[in-house]
Amino acid sequence: MNETMVCAVGRVATQPVYREMASGPSARFRLAVTARYWDREKNTWTDGHTNFFTVWANRQLATNTAASLTVGEPVIVQGRLKVRTDVREGQSRTSADIDAVSIGHDLAWGTSAFRRAGKAETATAPTQPEPNWETSSGGSPDGPAASAAPGIQHRPAAAVLT
Repeated sequence: MNETMVCAVGRVATQPVYREMASGPSARFRLAVTARYWDREKNTWTDGHTNFFTVWANRQLATNTAASLTVGEPVIVQGRLKVRTDVREGQSRTSADIDAVSIGHDLAWGTSAFRRAGKAETATAPTQPEPNWETSSGGSPDGPAASAAPGIQHRPAAAVLT
């Protein structure tokens, strides 16, 4: 199946609208994507044309989108491009929608704290302790191999029997 996949980098233009549908959760928001270019005459960055897309998210992505995004935040959206043309009030209108596969904050503009969404599961997996990824300021007592990969326990190699 041929689909046009796009990756759009822009800002959230409208507050996400969340709806519970018969087919599952759905959310939509408008994304503003403005081209920027370097103007040599003015020696400054200049905003070009702004394109607006309606971004649609479904199921868990919809729930997470509604809980995570607000107007003005920089985001990256990946999904299927849908361009439609219809006639309203005698005028032909063209709209571009993105059926989102993935949505995230653009970390070039700031920081974001990821939180895994809670799932309604009956059985929970046992928690495992996180490895210690911190590097110590001094040398490692385990030698150079241990200091090359901090927080990872190095085990001696097993003997190979031939």
